[in-house]
Amino acid sequence: MARAFAEIAFTPNVVAAQEANGSAETYARFLSPEMQGGERLGEAEAAFITLRDGFYQATVSETGWPYVQFRGGPRGFVKVLDDKTIAYADFRGNRQYISTGNLAENDRISIIFMDYPNRRRLKVYGRVKLVSKLEDPDLVASLHDPAYRVRPERAVVITIAALDWNCPQHIPQRLTAGELEAAHPAFGEALARIRAEKDLE
Repeated sequence: MARAFAEIAFTPNVVAAQEANGSAETYARFLSPEMQGGERLGEAEAAFITLRDGFYQATVSETGWPYVQFRGGPRGFVKVLDDKTIAYADFRGNRQYISTGNLAENDRISIIFMDYPNRRRLKVYGRVKLVSKLEDPDLVASLHDPAYRVRPERAVVITIAALDWNCPQHIPQRLTAGELEAAHPAFGEALARIRAEKDLE
């Protein structure tokens, strides 16, 4: 864990819980002056993010309630703009606008990018700027894959405050149908036969 992430995550109440449960000494070193970094994307983080087809994001309402949402799109829909900035096109959904409303009041966001097949996850803290199509149509268009037939409403631009790779210990290994077909060709062939038989019915 890098210092930037610990500075945000290890609040006084968190440190008190660590002390009460015997892990304070283990984590105190992450707040020491010798520990640095964790506020910029390196090559590994940038590559990891651009390979994802979804992530979990958390925002907080003005009444203090957290809201966690899964955001998905074609692989690579989250773009790395530079070593401090990522962005994605916000597609029209059920039009509840809970995350959008929360971010209008509190621009803080927490994101978890998951790689289930390889049991890896990257946690990100950041601050969000929402940019509508009217404000910057070129930016929104640059983030949208025209082959993905949905309408983007805005750009979500995230300035990274901190990031951290997380322990894989309790991450289940899961594969999408496409990943399973690539990993096990026999499964792909069997699935193709089933699909062909169904089309003949």
